[in-house]
Amino acid sequence: MKKVQVLFISLQQAWDYFSTPDNLASITPASLGFVIRSAHHGKKMYAGQIIEYTVKPLLGISLYWMTEITHVEDLKFFVDEQRFGPYSFWHHQHHFKELNGGVEMTDIVHYRIPFGFLGDLANTLLVRKKLNEIFDYRRVMVEKIFSTTTVSV
Repeated sequence: MKKVQVLFISLQQAWDYFSTPDNLASITPASLGFVIRSAHHGKKMYAGQIIEYTVKPLLGISLYWMTEITHVEDLKFFVDEQRFGPYSFWHHQHHFKELNGGVEMTDIVHYRIPFGFLGDLANTLLVRKKLNEIFDYRRVMVEKIFSTTTVSV
C-alpha cells in the first residue's frame, strides 16, 4: 500500500510533528482504541527505538503491538517494523520530500496477515479496507491539524 499527501507546511514542521511518537494518537481513529503503553519510548524518533501500543482493530478486542524504529534519516524518512503484534510482517516507511511551498509525505506499507489462506481471505474482506480507512482518516486529520499553518521558508 502506498499513500501520498501534500501539505503546505515546511519540511521541518512536518518532520517535527510526525517524528514525535506521542502525536500518532491524534491522527488515529478513536474506534481503534490506540494507546501508547511504553513509558520510555522517547520524545523523538531514533533508530532502535521501541514503542509499545495497544489497539482494538476488531470487535473491541485489545491487542498488544510493539514496533521498532529501524531507520531514521533526519528530515527524509523513518521506518517502523512490528516486532510483536497482529501481523506476521509489518514494514512501514514514512518519507518526506520538500516541495516548493510544502512537503510531500509518502507512506509505504508492506504487511502480511498470519494464518495462511485464512489470513489472505481476512485481508481481502477486512484488513485492506480497514487500513485504507485508517489512512484516509489520517489524511483528513493531518489536513485539519495543519490547515491554519503557513509555510515559513
